[in-house]
Amino acid sequence: MAEETDACSVAHGVTVPAAPAVAPRSSAPANPAASPAAGRVLVAVFASPVAGYLLRYAADAGYHCVLVEPDQGRADAARMAGFPVLPGVPGELGDADVVLTDHHRDELGVALRDALASKARWVGIMGNPRHAGPHVAALEALGVGPADIARVHRPIGLNIGSRTPPEIAIATLAGLLADRNGRPGGFAFA
Repeated sequence: MAEETDACSVAHGVTVPAAPAVAPRSSAPANPAASPAAGRVLVAVFASPVAGYLLRYAADAGYHCVLVEPDQGRADAARMAGFPVLPGVPGELGDADVVLTDHHRDELGVALRDALASKARWVGIMGNPRHAGPHVAALEALGVGPADIARVHRPIGLNIGSRTPPEIAIATLAGLLADRNGRPGGFAFA
């Protein structure tokens, strides 16, 4: 149990600093989440150490990246990384992948509800599968039906034993790429 708490603390940045600032690709459109021609779009919801690494690695992999951060103070700090920061999940997500990087935020239900209402290709939230997901109660309280709640992926990423924010980001991005490419991930080659 202590190991799970420690991993959660690390993922939320209690013991590890945020990812270094990296500018997004100059070819990214001004609002990549709204651009149907943007190609692969990754929307990371909530500024966190994992989100910082995830956006950086996804940009390197060719994604157009957007951070959603409803808290103005956190949004101002996150803008320094160079990625577009929006106050809420946009309605026009097209074929985007949406990853909620913090399961302890009060805005969790609203962000997931909005992502599920969009045309996002994939919606997931980080969390330990051995514990009940807080997103279920949050979505039920907002009147989201069971079929939509079931669309939320949890856990996310490949099971590589990730413990640090960079490892969690790598596992998450690898899982998204495997899913986009119709592959199971891991070492099983079909």
